[in-house]
Amino acid sequence: MTRNKRVLVTRAPEQAGELADALVAAGLEPVLVPTLTFQEVAFDDLDAALGRLDHFDWLVLVSVNAVKAFAARLEARTHVLPESIQIAVVGSATGKSVEQFLFGRRSDLFSPEPIADSLADALVARVSSSDRPSHRFLVVRAQEGREIIEQRLRAAGAEVTVASAYRTGAPEESLVALREMATSGDWPAAATFTSPSSARNLLGLLEQIGVELPESVRRIVIGPVTATALEELGTPAHAVANEPSSAALVAAVLRTLAD
Repeated sequence: MTRNKRVLVTRAPEQAGELADALVAAGLEPVLVPTLTFQEVAFDDLDAALGRLDHFDWLVLVSVNAVKAFAARLEARTHVLPESIQIAVVGSATGKSVEQFLFGRRSDLFSPEPIADSLADALVARVSSSDRPSHRFLVVRAQEGREIIEQRLRAAGAEVTVASAYRTGAPEESLVALREMATSGDWPAAATFTSPSSARNLLGLLEQIGVELPESVRRIVIGPVTATALEELGTPAHAVANEPSSAALVAAVLRTLAD
């Protein structure tokens, strides 16, 4: 393995702990340079949807951040989530956050894999196998989030309302750390990416300071969606984790650095 054991962690600060701890446990040195921050948006669409929650059959929450933002707005507007509405989530972590932030409610449908495409498949299967004349969905996601779920549901004949609960941005303070790396040439051995946004934002920050991510920095991604994003950005991933988890991502880092 390379002597350089430093690994760039691009997750938002409040979400980086698990991956950083797993890297340390594997004998690696995490370098925290967040490329994501979660910011508020205008809540017009979400507030309108909250005012008619009893209209919807399904509430679709695509991430932990979507759950937190939805729950906070629900409380701020003093609305109550109807017992009749079913909840669908992307991945088990989002499901756990539903129980934590939505007063113990349990999700009715988890995606088999923690990606939006997997939940879209599961929801379309529910719609296609149902005898109900209509299906009404409220999808809560990031403002710039992927549109795969609503596109697939609409194609299946469902009525879909999309409400933005937050947006992601690139923190300006990370420019300082990246500029120092570029000036010194002391780059980490690898960089980890856990979402398309983390990849786009890192490359965008580097573009602001007029440098590119050196080829010597191995690009390791958590799953195929993020790998596709890097490919489209012209910087293909060197490795993809076997499953979308911190442990699998660290294992992919170790394999790549051992080559």
